[in-house]
Amino acid sequence: MNRGDENTSFEKVYVLHYSRLKRFAREYVLVEEDAENIVHDVFTGLWERWDTFSSHSNLLAFLFMSVKNKCVDHLRRKVLFQKAEDKITEEYFLTLRANLQSLDVFNHSFSDERDIEQRIAQAIQTLPEKCREIFIKSKIEGKKQKEISEELNISVKTIESQITIAYKKLRNELKDYLPLFFFLFIE
Repeated sequence: MNRGDENTSFEKVYVLHYSRLKRFAREYVLVEEDAENIVHDVFTGLWERWDTFSSHSNLLAFLFMSVKNKCVDHLRRKVLFQKAEDKITEEYFLTLRANLQSLDVFNHSFSDERDIEQRIAQAIQTLPEKCREIFIKSKIEGKKQKEISEELNISVKTIESQITIAYKKLRNELKDYLPLFFFLFIE
């Protein structure tokens, strides 16, 4: 069979079955555009293998099975995507709720500026001695890490690790006052 006959034959199959296949796909994927894309992909695959179909007796079964399989793949991807989206939405909602509770606690916890200063001072006092000294020099006194390194005769890496330790401990110590923690200590 020459290529012109193949084109005519393929076009006939396309015209004859496209609408039914699209309706079939639409029943499962629900969105018209998705159904069209699925059927288009099936016909593209058929065109690429057109010369392997010697008889048209199994062609209709092949088309419906191909559309069914593509619908299954499409729906699996949608379900996975929806689960991921739901998880992100849930985590976002939980974060918002935690932030609201934190701000409520923060709002009721301090009657004036002295309360805030006292709570911060208490939290800083819980730090190990060297860690506290480095943290105060860096975050309260505003000294650069190189300057602290020279002053205390320790490496800049040690300064960085001690500040990281201080952040972790202070974040835990001030967990009920996270807005205050972020406002004061995170650059």
